[in-house]
Amino acid sequence: MRNVALLSGSSHNFLSRGIADYLGVELVSVKLGKFSNQESSVEINTSIRNKHVYIIQSSCGNVNDAYIELLIMIQACRMGSASKISVVAPLFFYSRQHSVVQAIDSLSKDQLLKVDIDSKYKKWCPRIGTLICSLIESAGADHLIVMDLHDPQYEGFFEIPVDVVYSEPCILSYIKTNIPDWKNSVVVSPDAGVASVCNKLNLSFALIHNQRSGSISSMGLVGDVSGKSVILIDDIIDSGKTVAAAVRILQNHGVKDIHFIAIHGIFSGNCLDIINSLKISSIACTNSVPQEDHLAKCPNLFVIDTSAIIGETIRRSFHGESVAHLFVSDKS
Repeated sequence: MRNVALLSGSSHNFLSRGIADYLGVELVSVKLGKFSNQESSVEINTSIRNKHVYIIQSSCGNVNDAYIELLIMIQACRMGSASKISVVAPLFFYSRQHSVVQAIDSLSKDQLLKVDIDSKYKKWCPRIGTLICSLIESAGADHLIVMDLHDPQYEGFFEIPVDVVYSEPCILSYIKTNIPDWKNSVVVSPDAGVASVCNKLNLSFALIHNQRSGSISSMGLVGDVSGKSVILIDDIIDSGKTVAAAVRILQNHGVKDIHFIAIHGIFSGNCLDIINSLKISSIACTNSVPQEDHLAKCPNLFVIDTSAIIGETIRRSFHGESVAHLFVSDKS
């Protein structure tokens, strides 16, 4: 790929190298660091003039530092006369917050009072999504590549083109290769969007959903899982509390065994301790964020590599080819 420059932020060098290997290009030399007062510093050591630059930075570790570093890298590439700047963010920044704001914003005054929230709250609640997106655009980005947005409406916050990478092909491959007797399993998820996985594997689907009674929230199950192997899929695992509650519900309904898959494995706080205490047969997540430290704490964790599908998305976007065709496949 001529006239392309691949830059890695400090958040996920391992994934950046995997993407570079897939594309057959070298990562551009970038010096990243901090001044004594902890301000981020960026120094690009190779000319990027008239090149299409792809900056890889994921929302992980110290998220705020990674985000500011990304903005500075975008601006440095703009000042370095890059012809086009594409941001590649496998896990997009602050993408979890807007759904909470939107849920509160949609409530009536009476509903807000019932859940003990001041009706004035929604008047000053920040619109994190639009802020994060507009700053990326203002810094000079021309294009965005993200993977499996937690809140799909984020795509509409941008005026620049957005390509969404779906990890589904990688997850389908993992299921077929690593889950015994997967053809007789039931897919369970709190997200109805996972029904696409069921269609392509020709499996039944059961939905875990939140039930609210006044200010008390609980989880319920719609679907038959008794005596069956379950493939539990969620887009993000962070604290582990939702997964633990889902596992308890499934076990109360008499499942045979549980295989858990998360797209984005954040594993904050004592999440891995919670996961290790659960009676599940396997756990897997993608490498949208670094998993090296998590692997050391959870030996049963399997990491699904997404460097090839992200790399292919970059290649297709660079050559002006269709990205959507990557995610069109027939049933198994």
